[in-house]
Amino acid sequence: MANHFSALKRARQTTKRTARNRANTSQLRTALRSLRESLEKGDKAAAGQTYRETVSALDKAIQKGILHENTASRYKSRLSKRLSALK
Repeated sequence: MANHFSALKRARQTTKRTARNRANTSQLRTALRSLRESLEKGDKAAAGQTYRETVSALDKAIQKGILHENTASRYKSRLSKRLSALK
């Protein structure tokens, strides 16, 4: 365990940030999972609504530094292709 005040503070900050990052990542994965499930069911209206929510979650993940912008773009592109294939 750290002894210096600054090292103790860094340890506290790290645990807080780890918990925050883990929660944000979990929310993103849940949004992606729900969209994939609605796409598998084949319900166009529900999938369209879920797609908008998932895109919003992806954009928030970019802002929070969880995903790289190009990775989120790739997700959006692939999911929108699957959504348009339903229609």
